[in-house]
Parts: sequence; C-alpha cells; structure tokens
Amino acid sequence: MDNTAFFNLSYGVYLCTTWDNGRPTGCVANSAMQITANPATIAVSINHENYTHKCIKDCGHFAMVVLAEDSDPKLIGRFGFMSGEKVNKFDGTPYSVRGKLPIPDGGLCYFVCKVISTMETTTHTVFLGEVIEAENLRKGAPMTYAYYHKVLKGKTSAKAPTYVADEPKEEVKYVCSICSYEYSGDVPFEELPDDWVCPLCGMGKEFFQKVGADGKKTSATKKEKWVCKVCGYVYDGDVPFEELPDDWLCPICGMGKSEFEKVE
Repeated sequence: MDNTAFFNLSYGVYLCTTWDNGRPTGCVANSAMQITANPATIAVSINHENYTHKCIKDCGHFAMVVLAEDSDPKLIGRFGFMSGEKVNKFDGTPYSVRGKLPIPDGGLCYFVCKVISTMETTTHTVFLGEVIEAENLRKGAPMTYAYYHKVLKGKTSAKAPTYVADEPKEEVKYVCSICSYEYSGDVPFEELPDDWVCPLCGMGKEFFQKVGADGKKTSATKKEKWVCKVCGYVYDGDVPFEELPDDWLCPICGMGKSEFEKVE
C-alpha cells in the first residue's frame, strides 16, 4: 500500500478538550470533520491510549478549538506531546469556560459538543458530537496539517490517526525530547546560539537529543543533567541542582525536586 496517497487528504490542527472530574484536560486532534448541518454534528478521532479518550467517555462532552497559523506553537507541544494523566496541561495556559467546557485562548473558534454516538476502530474511537454551542473568537487563517509540517516543521505524535513511522535514516539528527521536533536548519546544530529555542514548543537546546544512525540518543549539549520524571523537563539553571531550595518546583509540570533524576 502506498501510504503517500493519504497525504492528499485534508486535515486541520485542533485542540480537543473536556473535563477530568472537574479538572480541565485535552489533546491535539487532526482528524475532525462536520458530519451534518442540521442537527449540527462533528466527528473527532481520538487514540484509545490518549488520556483524553477516557475523559471524554466519562464526561460525555467535548469541545473542539480550531487553531490558527499564528496560534502559539507551545499549545501543540503541550497538548500534543504530554500526557494529561501526568501533567495538568492547563497550568499556565490561559482559558475560559464556554458552554461549560474549557476553551484555551488563542484559537479561531470553538464547538462544544455532546457525545451522541461512537465508532470503534482497532486503535481509535470516533466520537460523534451534537454541537450545542459554537462561536468565532477572532479572525485568522486556520492552521492546516500541511502548514504544521511544512512551515512549522512539526512532527506527528505516535498517537495521531495519521501517524506513520518514518523510514530509518542514516544521518545524525537532533530531536527535541519534549515535542519531537527535528532540527533541519542550514546552520549546524552545535553552532546555534545558546539562546536558540525550539520553534515548535519553545524549549532550549538542552532539550535536544542527538540521534545517531543506530537510533541511540545522547544529550546534544550536556553529559550530565537533571530530568523531571513526570514531564521530561531538563533543569538548566545557573544554580547547581543540589543547591536549589527544597520548595523549588519544575516550571513545566509543577513537580518537586524529588521527581527529578540525575542522567549521565
């Protein structure tokens, strides 16, 4: 089968949100579409392994937020490459409750839906939602999956409906350990300035790993580092990690020092 045929299908980039027993959560979705106009119905495909999948089933409602080309890429990094079971993705993410569901800031519009039916596949559930509220938030160009890949150089999460494993490559590459963005600039990675950050999730060079032809990963900038076991954040402050105050918290997921481990 020629998997490249699927590239001719159109996809968008959306945030699918719901409640987790009163706590807002969600994930990135790229397979969503309008099924009917009257009654207005939307379908979205969510991986069984996504924590949001369980939460939608428990809550019975979900919201779809259409992202724009100028939406903050960190939304994709946070909602697409972190688990809501381990991280509160809405910590530090401005949002409002509309139609009784959490709507992150930065989108073009939103749809609040009540689950009316589901369709199961081997790996995903297609949730059919009756739209009970919809509103335009601002003007802008909707982000397409093609734009996400070609302009933002974003990668596909392994849980996305469109994910296809890449063929093995021989050359060495540098990959962000947070969002899987693969650096492909003209300047050698080692020569990038120290303040360079990942264009997708905003993390620094210390979050990148050097991946050899054999698939082995090594730190791109340091031989020794302290890594959060919950969200993968790598500490890079001026103060030695051991000398940080006891109440110091991970700036990404809010976990304490006890959740960090020293990686050689």
